[in-house]
Amino acid sequence: MTLNTAMRLSATGMSAERFRMDVISSNIANANSMKIGEKDPYRRRIVALEGDDSGVRISRVWEDLSQLKQVQEPGSPYADENGYVYYSNVDPLSEMVDMMSASRAYEANIAAFNSAKGMIRAALNIGRV
Repeated sequence: MTLNTAMRLSATGMSAERFRMDVISSNIANANSMKIGEKDPYRRRIVALEGDDSGVRISRVWEDLSQLKQVQEPGSPYADENGYVYYSNVDPLSEMVDMMSASRAYEANIAAFNSAKGMIRAALNIGRV
């Protein structure tokens, strides 16, 4: 593997993790959405990453179809006939854990990229007097 390849692989990893953080941010921002009329609340989105010889890529983004949070609030104007209000299936705590994981992976890719860049710089300085 050449240093340029190492830098390219790290760059694809940074790009994929940045996208993952964007999706997680969107999940957190919409965590308190609720069903209003016939419009369902926001559903959590999940990102799947895949790696190969050319780097890391986003293989799939899908909606989590798990059950919505259902809270009994009979006085709410958004309650159904049984007095339940339906909220998004986003769990902010697990999203924050995912965000920390994506952030650490992004930082690891930055460190690998900077190491390869430092090696290239050192190789260029070998012939200097």
